[in-house]
Amino acid sequence: MTEPLGDLATVLAFLAGFAALVTTGSWRAALRILLDLLVAAGLLHLSVAGGWTALAVAAAVVVLRRVLWVTLAAGTPGSAPTSPPRCAGDDHRLALAARGEHGEDRRTTA
Repeated sequence: MTEPLGDLATVLAFLAGFAALVTTGSWRAALRILLDLLVAAGLLHLSVAGGWTALAVAAAVVVLRRVLWVTLAAGTPGSAPTSPPRCAGDDHRLALAARGEHGEDRRTTA
């Protein structure tokens, strides 16, 4: 009775990952959910089977989860902005705007 629990957990992990991808649109969140649930399924397999193969599968899933998550958390190289924003420190109107003043650029019509 308990042997199909690991297989059911694996199938449900893929369904939950797909559901998370569809509902949130975030592939990172879906991947995290999938990997976490695959770890749980691997541990269920390990608790039922108790053999070296089940232990190797559970360990491989845990290592894969850690490697993928460290890689994804690092981000893509070169994603930081390389040029300063258009209103940099040489924009004299920033100080006026911060104080709520308008300066000489504000013209009134009579």
